[in-house]
Amino acid sequence: MSTHPERGLTRRGLAGILGLGVLDLLMPGRALAQESTLLAEGGEPPFRVYGRDEWGARRPARTARVISRPPDRIVVHHTATANTKDRSLAQAFRLSREIQRFHMRERGWDDTGQQLTISRGGYVMEGRNRSLEAIRAGRHAVGAQTLHHNRHTIGIENEGTYSRAPVPSRLWDSLIDTCAWLCTAYDLDPFRAIVGHRDLFATDCPGDIMYARLTELRTRVALRLDGGSDKEAAEAVPPSTKSDAPAPSASSPSSSASPSPSEPARPPASPSSSPSPRTSVTPPRENPLPPDVGAPG
Repeated sequence: MSTHPERGLTRRGLAGILGLGVLDLLMPGRALAQESTLLAEGGEPPFRVYGRDEWGARRPARTARVISRPPDRIVVHHTATANTKDRSLAQAFRLSREIQRFHMRERGWDDTGQQLTISRGGYVMEGRNRSLEAIRAGRHAVGAQTLHHNRHTIGIENEGTYSRAPVPSRLWDSLIDTCAWLCTAYDLDPFRAIVGHRDLFATDCPGDIMYARLTELRTRVALRLDGGSDKEAAEAVPPSTKSDAPAPSASSPSSSASPSPSEPARPPASPSSSPSPRTSVTPPRENPLPPDVGAPG
C-alpha cells in the first residue's frame, strides 16, 4: 500500500481499501485515466525516451541479462561531469556516447552502467542495452551502476555535478516524469523506492544539492501518481527541501575518486567542475533497504 508518513494514504492506497469505483465518487476528476497517462499502451512512457540507435551506441561486449524480478529501488546519480550550458539534443547524445565509451574502455564493463540517462536539457535516453524492452515488460535489465545492488535497482544518471550547483529545471522535470513512469511500470511506492546513490554506497553521488531535493522528488512523484496538479505538489513540498544550500549531513568520498569495479563511473570532469576529495563518512540511509541481493557488475 502506498502511504506517506505525514500525509497518510495516497490515492493508490485508498483504492486498495475502498475500490476504484467508490474512490472515483469521493475524488472526482482524479481520473482512472491517470494511470494511462503515466504508462502508455505496451509499457511505453508518456514522453520521448531516445533509444540507443538514436544516440549512436556502440555494440556492447555482452548482451545485458534480463531477469524476471523487477527492481525495487530507483537510484538517482549525477554524472559528475561539467555543468555545461549546452542543453541541445546533440549534447545529450554526445553525453551518452562519452559515458558508454568511458565505462567500456576505462572501466572494462560490458556496456553503459546505468539504465537511463537524463541530460541538462531534459532529454531522456536509454543507457544499458535492453533497458527499455525490460521496463516495457515489467522486468529488469541488470546494469553496473550501484555496487552489490545491481540486481534489484535501476539507475538514472543525471548530467552534471550537483555538489554545489542547482539542478536545471528541465532536467528536474524530466527526472520527475521518469520516476513516475518507473513507479507505475513496476508498481513502486516513491517514498520507499527513490534513493540516492549514497544511500547504498560510500560516495558523494548524487551531490549534496540533488540529494537534499530527494524528499521533494518523492513527493512530486507521489502527487503525480495520485493525479495531483503541479500546484498541489508545490504546496505539499516543505520549503527546506527546495533549498539550493548543501545538505547539512556529512559527505562521503568524492565520486570522482577511483571506484570499485561496479561503482558507477563517469567520464572525467574538467578540473574546475570536479568535486574535491572529502573525509570518508557514510551518511545515514534515508530509507530502509533490503538485504543486499545484488552482484558486482
